[in-house]
Amino acid sequence: MKITKNRLAVPGVLAAGAMVFAASAMAEGPKPRPAQDPPGSKSSQAPAQPSPQMGKGHGDVDKILRTWPAGPQLAAHEMMAKYGAPQEVTSERMIWHDAGPFAMISLTKEQLPHDFPLPHMDYLEHTILYDVPTDKVDEVQAFDGSITVYPVGGTLSARCDLESNNVLTLNLAKDVISGKKSVTAARKQFGDLVMQRTLGKSPAYTTALQFKPQDQSVAADIGKVTIPGAPTRVQEAGKATQSAEILGMLIATDLDEVHAAMTAQHKEDLRGPVAAYAKTLHQEHGKNVQKTAQLGMKMKVTPAQTPEVRELHEKHAAALATIVPLQGEAFSRAFLDNQITMHTQAMQMIDRQLEATDDQALEAHLKQTRQAISSHLAQAKQLQGDLRPQQTSARK
Repeated sequence: MKITKNRLAVPGVLAAGAMVFAASAMAEGPKPRPAQDPPGSKSSQAPAQPSPQMGKGHGDVDKILRTWPAGPQLAAHEMMAKYGAPQEVTSERMIWHDAGPFAMISLTKEQLPHDFPLPHMDYLEHTILYDVPTDKVDEVQAFDGSITVYPVGGTLSARCDLESNNVLTLNLAKDVISGKKSVTAARKQFGDLVMQRTLGKSPAYTTALQFKPQDQSVAADIGKVTIPGAPTRVQEAGKATQSAEILGMLIATDLDEVHAAMTAQHKEDLRGPVAAYAKTLHQEHGKNVQKTAQLGMKMKVTPAQTPEVRELHEKHAAALATIVPLQGEAFSRAFLDNQITMHTQAMQMIDRQLEATDDQALEAHLKQTRQAISSHLAQAKQLQGDLRPQQTSARK
């Protein structure tokens, strides 16, 4: 993606009014909602009220804010007055979820200098759900380099110092996306509208979104599978063929084994037979991913990542997460225990799959996979037994 540097590109009268703008920025507080909801707002949402009692964590928020620069401090109090306490608070960042029409509002202690349309600092970011077409991303970011586009999440974000500036940015970005305005026209209008607001007017583009953000199901662009024979996502249970789900389960199991093996190999103190075992797992399970994908292409069956397959991923991830913090012998023992459990469960899964399938090629592949997994299980048990005498000796 091409990101252009922002420069001071505003009519001369705006440059002369820079000090007025700065004073206006510091004084800007929450604006009253219009009598009628603007296009894109949630009409069912009650007007936000100032929230002097922020709940259990309010004291912590105040304590943190005392260490922040003045600009982010002011923005924090403005956002809390309008949307209540942030749901996430750290020493460096505060986050509000589902605030007004925004999917997220993020405020950072860090300030980034930004000179469009005149010098200020960026620290307040507003995010909406909106699909930005790929061929429009460069134009949108050329309009304002403080914009972030995240296609997978279906989000469009603007970062500045004021909510009204972010609302203005998002409104003009929508005009660029729709072709209503060119990049040059949008940049000029941004400066013009900021100047109007500085002179006491309230341009609609600065007070509310002039369009309705999308639902995530519409906004998100999850991409396309590009690896030949890789699984495709199936959202509902029971929507994949039996063979497709079997292939998907096999690939998921092998990929989770690769992940576990990579985790082990990243441990700098992992040595000897356990390290060699992890390397073997990585290579052999990786090769089986390829074999399963190739079999699917030969069968003309696309492996399916069903809800059950994703549940299997989650189960393996949860088990692996418990051993990642360990080091040395403690990690080696936990890693081997993890492998014994995973391989035992994988063999049980394959036994069920062998009973369910009547495809000869798939049956042959399942039997080969089971044989390899049985070998890995035996190695893990042997290594686990080898570690025990060392532990006994060390205690003596």
